[in-house]
Amino acid sequence: MARTHAAENRSAAVERMRLDKWLWAARFFKTRQLAIDAINGGKVHLNGQRVKPGKEIGVGAKLRISKDQYLWDITVRGLSAQRRPASEAALLYEEAPESIARRQAEVARRREEQSFGLQPETKPSKKDRRLIHRFKRGTE
Repeated sequence: MARTHAAENRSAAVERMRLDKWLWAARFFKTRQLAIDAINGGKVHLNGQRVKPGKEIGVGAKLRISKDQYLWDITVRGLSAQRRPASEAALLYEEAPESIARRQAEVARRREEQSFGLQPETKPSKKDRRLIHRFKRGTE
């Protein structure tokens, strides 16, 4: 039981934390290094501004996260120093309704694109690849 109280005291004491660590704990990125690379690459904005990975954030901060053609507009609702299950990580932020609609539209668009059969059913064989190369080069 003492262990539970210690964990609660640690989580209650967290009022501010590094942005890269929060993105990792909220499960937007699988590793902190991926979060750092995204922040340095301008894929994460805090209150409309580019920031550094070590920037301290708190509850109420507005984040815009761009990842894999998707865009999240979220408000930080909680801080966690540890990476928890996805169900608990989802409680750390609140996503704007426009952001949800935009992401769902993007998912539907990508699904529709795939249903048109733009992807071949099998990989080309070695013979097929040779024919493709000849065709592209314009030689026989």
